[in-house]
Amino acid sequence: MLSDLFSPIQIQHMEVKNRLLMSAMSINFGVDENCHVTDQLTEYFATRARGGVGMMLVGGGGIHPSGQELPELPQMYEDSCIPALKRMVNRIKEYDVCFGVQLLHGGRQSYLPEKVAPSAIPAPAVVKGEVRALEIEEIKSLADCFGQAARRCREAGFDFIELHGAHGYLINQFLAPNSNIRTDEYGGSFENRTRFLFEVIDAVKNIAGADYPVGIRINGNDYIKDGWELKDTLRISPLLEQAGVAYIHVSGGVYGSTELTIPSMYTPQGCFIYMAEAVKQVVNVPVITVGRIKDPAMANAAIRDGKADMVALGRSIIADPEYPNKAKSGNASLIRPCVGCCLGCIHAVLAKEPGSCVVNPDVGREFKLAEEKASAKSQKILVAGAGPSGLAAARMFAQRGHQVKILEKGPGQGGLLALAATAPGRGELGDILRFFRNELERLGVAVDYNTPLSSQILASFDPDHVILATGSMPDMPVIKGLFKSKMTLLTSVDVFTDAQAAGDRVIVLGGGFTGLITAHKLGDMGKEVVVLNRKKSFAEEMSSNDRYYLRERLTACGVILYKRVAVKSFTDDGVSFATKGEPVTLEGFDTVVISEKHQPVRDARHLEKQSRAKFHMIGDAKTPRHLMFCVAEAEEAGRSI
Repeated sequence: MLSDLFSPIQIQHMEVKNRLLMSAMSINFGVDENCHVTDQLTEYFATRARGGVGMMLVGGGGIHPSGQELPELPQMYEDSCIPALKRMVNRIKEYDVCFGVQLLHGGRQSYLPEKVAPSAIPAPAVVKGEVRALEIEEIKSLADCFGQAARRCREAGFDFIELHGAHGYLINQFLAPNSNIRTDEYGGSFENRTRFLFEVIDAVKNIAGADYPVGIRINGNDYIKDGWELKDTLRISPLLEQAGVAYIHVSGGVYGSTELTIPSMYTPQGCFIYMAEAVKQVVNVPVITVGRIKDPAMANAAIRDGKADMVALGRSIIADPEYPNKAKSGNASLIRPCVGCCLGCIHAVLAKEPGSCVVNPDVGREFKLAEEKASAKSQKILVAGAGPSGLAAARMFAQRGHQVKILEKGPGQGGLLALAATAPGRGELGDILRFFRNELERLGVAVDYNTPLSSQILASFDPDHVILATGSMPDMPVIKGLFKSKMTLLTSVDVFTDAQAAGDRVIVLGGGFTGLITAHKLGDMGKEVVVLNRKKSFAEEMSSNDRYYLRERLTACGVILYKRVAVKSFTDDGVSFATKGEPVTLEGFDTVVISEKHQPVRDARHLEKQSRAKFHMIGDAKTPRHLMFCVAEAEEAGRSI
């Protein structure tokens, strides 16, 4: 069924076993104080090599100290890095995978306070700091640095390197007219703006060897005014082929066009395939596509239909290293899905924190976690609650050989996550629940619905351990007039259960994630919605780019947002509040939706005294938090017994 995806391909002298590339992603962990790779990063890649990808790239290989994108990225700019890289390569070569390094210089997007770039133009969006234009001698030196870094990679045993010429990093900065306003030989005309890239390729060939495979990742479109466009990519691609590149990896977007640089769940899957298809029409070297290609069937179709020669997966391989093996064996339904939330893999990294994953808590801990082994003694585990925490814990317990039973007092699984998945554009959150459902079916774990935990069940099942994963519910604030108002009073849970219960003009109290997706759901139905946020920022628990997309959609729905609000009182048809020191009164509303704090549901805690079992509390029942922390805690609980 996926025969095209799992067919081999020849890339220069490399024989690649399938058409899947684990694309380079800066993960911001796994290096020592000298930025040499450690066992942490090695085992992170070994886990994914074992998962069956055909090619794999180390991300963020720095070619010069002035261009480090993040503090904890591997450096390739000193010969002292080679021994550690050799150890990594030797470990990865235990698996049948072509292993390479993506080389980059951050330019104006480095994390350093003083940055260099083609021109003294600051990067848009998140990057701060002073930018200095490079001198011609420095430009030529940096081209040489790429070549020396490639030599080190070859000496360490890597099969190939990829030049990062996309996403607004240094090479891309030279290519794009909006970031390169030089008037010398490196700026102005197309030939001048592309000069640095070709000098880099020449340096790599001259220093690392003409036969060393060099791929290029390049934007098909920057998606920003006066940026690099698809017509430019189509013009340069044949020239790149003539220069000897091994493949062309087509991506898109820069900082400032975040929606398409880091596509979220709001972005259509396979969003960049059309650009790879266009490039394939003008070159003969392999072309790689990327961009939320989550579904193996979509990946296979891209190869089968001649739109690309390979498919790059980044976040999907972070979420499930076994993606290739599961797809090849016909078990695609068991792939742990990336949902495009961007919280652990993008947001944390941009905040200079170690990368992680909402659905895969093992990211970065592979070197500490041996292959999962059965527990020394199988025990009876009763899990109360079929939300994400309960499901994650039950799965881990069952994998380790325990006898597991799940109780759910409601009619279905998923808890608040299942409700959130019904918000516009958030449907992929439901993929997490489908994954757990399929996994529990595979492991033979049953869920008893409409069955709250009771003393009778404790007596009949006689568990050794009880896991309370009973979740949380919205907490009602005490505000003058709230309970006396003639407006319909709802919670966000009420809205997601029955949105028709809300009237036509709605006040949402709470500007966190839940408040905003509640407002989006109501606004998308054509209702007039105002959000009152008592905090200074909206949805702080979301990743910055995911929040950006949601804010755009709220604006499109006409939702009005107020922040730093001090609510004074509710009236029969409105609310009085102050924002930025100015009084505001809203009138003519018919509904108030409360979506601020949540309180744990612990209504089964009293049963602990009626059982010999040891009780454990996890997830929102312990403390209401983001899904990422709840899933991590649940899996840790599953390993603890």
